[in-house]
Amino acid sequence: MKKLVVLGGGESGVGTAILGQKMGYSVWLSDAGPIKPAYQDALDARQIAWEQNGHDPIKMAEADLVMKSPGIPDKVAVVQDFVQRGIPVISEIEFAAPFTTAKTIGITGSNGKTTTTMLTYYLLQQGGLNVGLAGNVGKSFAWQVAEADFDYYVLELSSFQLDGVFQYKPDIAILTNLSPDHLDRYDYQYDKYIASKFRITQNLEATDYFIYDADDPTIAEWMSNKNLTIKAQCIPFSLTKQNKNGAFINATTMEIHINDEEFEMNTADISLEGKHNLKNAMAATSVAKLLKIRSKTVRESLVNFQGVEHRLEKVLKIQNVQYINDSKATNVNSVMFALDSMNTPTIWIVGGVDKGNDYDELMPLVREKVKAIVCLGVDNYKIINTFGNVVDIMVEVDNMSDAVRTSQRLAEKGDTVLLSPACASFDLFENYEDRGRQFKEAVKNL
Repeated sequence: MKKLVVLGGGESGVGTAILGQKMGYSVWLSDAGPIKPAYQDALDARQIAWEQNGHDPIKMAEADLVMKSPGIPDKVAVVQDFVQRGIPVISEIEFAAPFTTAKTIGITGSNGKTTTTMLTYYLLQQGGLNVGLAGNVGKSFAWQVAEADFDYYVLELSSFQLDGVFQYKPDIAILTNLSPDHLDRYDYQYDKYIASKFRITQNLEATDYFIYDADDPTIAEWMSNKNLTIKAQCIPFSLTKQNKNGAFINATTMEIHINDEEFEMNTADISLEGKHNLKNAMAATSVAKLLKIRSKTVRESLVNFQGVEHRLEKVLKIQNVQYINDSKATNVNSVMFALDSMNTPTIWIVGGVDKGNDYDELMPLVREKVKAIVCLGVDNYKIINTFGNVVDIMVEVDNMSDAVRTSQRLAEKGDTVLLSPACASFDLFENYEDRGRQFKEAVKNL
C-alpha cells in the first residue's frame, strides 16, 4: 500500500487525506502548527492518522508521495528533505484531478481571479450545469472529488497551487492578468512568478481553450516567447482590440465571438462596476458560451450577479461617507483598480505584510484621489517613506477599530473610506477574510 503524507491540516490537506484514503493510500497527515477542531473531527470520523505542532521524522521517512498545502513554502526543511530524497511533492489539484472525469475550468491571474471564478461558477449554475466550486475558494477540490459527483469544476488556482502541478490540465484555462505579487516566495524575481502562472498552459491540448487578457503587455510578451508553446485554442479578451475569435468592448457593448457564435450585451446592464470587471465578465462569459449556456440566461446572470465579498464591497454609508471593504486587495495592482474606481476624496486604509511591493506605481492615483492615509500594520516604514510627502495627513494604527474610527474623524461628507491594503494580512489578522470582517464590524459599530 502506497504511503501518502499530507503536509498541512487545513481545507486542502484534510480534503486530500480523505480522497487519498478512499483511493487506497495509507495516509498520514502532519501539520507544523495546530489543526482546527472541525478538521480534527473530520479526520477522526474517517480514522485517518494525523499529528499537529510538529512532524514525526519516522512517519515522514515512509512517504511515497507528498501533498503539500499551498501555504507551505518550498524552502522549508521538511519539504526540501522530500525533494532531496526524490519523493514527489505535489499540490491538491494535481493529486485529485486523475480521480474525476469532470471537466475543469482553471482560473489564475494576479487579480480578478476570485471574481472571475465566482462569476463563471454562477453562470454555469444558472445555466443548469452540475458544477462544483473549488481551489482557492469553496470546499476542497479533493474533498469534493471524494464525496460529491459534479460534471464540471470551476477552480481558482493560485501560483502556489500551480507550482505543484505537473500532469494536470484544465479543459478551459483562464489567465486574467499579471502583475508583481508574492515575490517573497519567488526570490523577488518577477519572471519566476510569471512562469508559475503560465504553468496553467503547460499541458493544454488542441481540444482545450486558453482565455487571456490581450491588453496585458506581460502576457503578450510571454505568449510571443519562442520557448512557450500553447497548443490550446486561444481566446483573447480586450477593452480595445476587436478579435474575430474572442471577446471585446465595442463602444458600450460587450461582444463575444466564439466558434461562429455571437453574443452581445450593453455594458451598462452588467452589475459589476469598473473596467477591470468588464474584463472579468468577458472571461466568464467566454466560458459560458463555450459550454453552450443560453444567451438569455447569461444576460440575466450578468445583471443579477452580486460580486465577491471583500472585493470593492460597499459596506455602509454613514453621515454621507461611503465605507468600502477591499480587503482582498493584497497587491499593488489590485489597489490600482480600487483607487481608479474612486470618484470622491478618499481616506485610504493601507498596510500589512509587504510582499515586495513597489508603491511608486500608485503615485499618480494617490495624488489625484487620496486626501489621507491610515497605515494599518506592524511595519509601515515603506508606505510612510513613499507617500509621506504626497498626502497631507498620515496616521499609524495597530488595530482595525482604531483604523476605522480614525478614518471617520478624517472623513467629511461626500468622502469615501477605502480599506485596500496592498499587503498580506498575517501581521494583525488570520487572513484577508478576517481583516475584511473586522473592518465591516468596526464600521457597523460607529
